[in-house]
Amino acid sequence: MTAGTRQGHAPRERNVNRQDRANAVDQEMAASPLPDAAVRALGRWWSENASAHADGTPATHTIRYTPNRWAQITPWPSALAPASCGSDAGVSRAKVASAVADALRREAFREALVATYVWGKGKRGTPGGSGPATLHKILAAEGLDAALPHAVTTLSEHSAEAAYAALHRRVPGFGPSFYTKFLYFVGKTVPSATGPQPLVLDRVLAQRLRSLAQTVGRKTGHDPDGSIASWVWRNGNWSPHRYAVYLTFLHAAARQLAAGDSWPPDASPDLLEYALFTTTWQAPG
Repeated sequence: MTAGTRQGHAPRERNVNRQDRANAVDQEMAASPLPDAAVRALGRWWSENASAHADGTPATHTIRYTPNRWAQITPWPSALAPASCGSDAGVSRAKVASAVADALRREAFREALVATYVWGKGKRGTPGGSGPATLHKILAAEGLDAALPHAVTTLSEHSAEAAYAALHRRVPGFGPSFYTKFLYFVGKTVPSATGPQPLVLDRVLAQRLRSLAQTVGRKTGHDPDGSIASWVWRNGNWSPHRYAVYLTFLHAAARQLAAGDSWPPDASPDLLEYALFTTTWQAPG
């Protein structure tokens, strides 16, 4: 084998080695999901928010939005405040879940998408800004009307990972931070056939997982400089495999918390997702 041939294989070999290290960190995180510092921080979060989530779910978690900033968007779900309204309104996870369930019964997939997108963007949506403008482009994209029902069917017949793959890079402008919100709310009506149920994954949650992975990587020696964690838990464009790792981790972490005395024993995994979004802690070391 010539030197040139060896050099030609070097990048692939480095990538394989990097993936092996990422897999090792994933396995370590699965064995012991949350460090003590995170468990304590989440326990404090629960003590401060227990009255708002007494049923162990984030159903009352409400996002504020300004309807008339989305006036260009159709179809507009009836569960949202009228698009002509110029004052702030609120929409809870429970209301979005109900709106999506109603839309799915009518096969109004675009309406389901709009409800989840507005909830996900909230007051960050400004007239002509990234929220409404991006959603308008998504709704105009070729292939959307095939992609949405296909993802719903894939979730019902296969898994959340497969449904994620069905949307991954399929519709311009429609990225994981928002199509995981779509899958999450769809999953309230159409559960995945196998595996963990879908949950929201966005940049903030990826940052939380990156912090956890960096702690584990340093402790085990699999990722002493944190570069592997930064690679797999980057700010966006996560692979379907990474989404599956995320779901497995959160469901395992929810069971870990439920076994303790500072978290409701019957809490749903999406309560942990919401808590992680709003909670920070100092990682050891």
